[in-house]
Amino acid sequence: MFHKKPGLALVCALALSGCVSFGGKPPERLLSLDAAQKVQPGTLRSASPGTTITIADPEAPKMLDTVRVPVRTSPTSVAYVTKVQWADTPRHLFQKLLAETIAATSNRIVLDPGQYSADAGQRLMGELVDFGLDATGHQAVVTYDAMLAGPGGVAIAKQRFTASAPVTGKIDALSVGAPLNAAANKVAADVAAWLAAQGR
Repeated sequence: MFHKKPGLALVCALALSGCVSFGGKPPERLLSLDAAQKVQPGTLRSASPGTTITIADPEAPKMLDTVRVPVRTSPTSVAYVTKVQWADTPRHLFQKLLAETIAATSNRIVLDPGQYSADAGQRLMGELVDFGLDATGHQAVVTYDAMLAGPGGVAIAKQRFTASAPVTGKIDALSVGAPLNAAANKVAADVAAWLAAQGR
């Protein structure tokens, strides 16, 4: 019969503990998005059939489908801001921002993709084309390709929205959050106005 020596087992455990890492060093700063226009507490909404709208998570290229904050240093080069990350991927954060802005500026019932509705209303889909920093222009840039689809999934309208905001000082963990939030809110407000115009 094979007997393990307690001393040997302890040495192996200590050796492994020095080699195994249970997560990287956390960033110094986490970023999120804050909607400039919010639904007021206690707001009650009702809708006639077919008037709900579901805001889908936008598609995003691999460069943006990450918690890192990209900086375009040239037309063909991208770096990432150090010591800072998004609290979630930009496409998820932007979806929440869009939903909140549209709900706050209209009387429509706005749904997330995970919320079941027997009412086959409209669906807002799209792609987050740009969501980062432009080092050459020293600004934050957000670009969103929106597509509005009807109850049957047929596209009703498509449009590209883009906005920028200047970065004050050098591009670093402390300076990028506010301009990205401002640019994202401008795009969200423009999309909300565009959706309102589609219903006229």
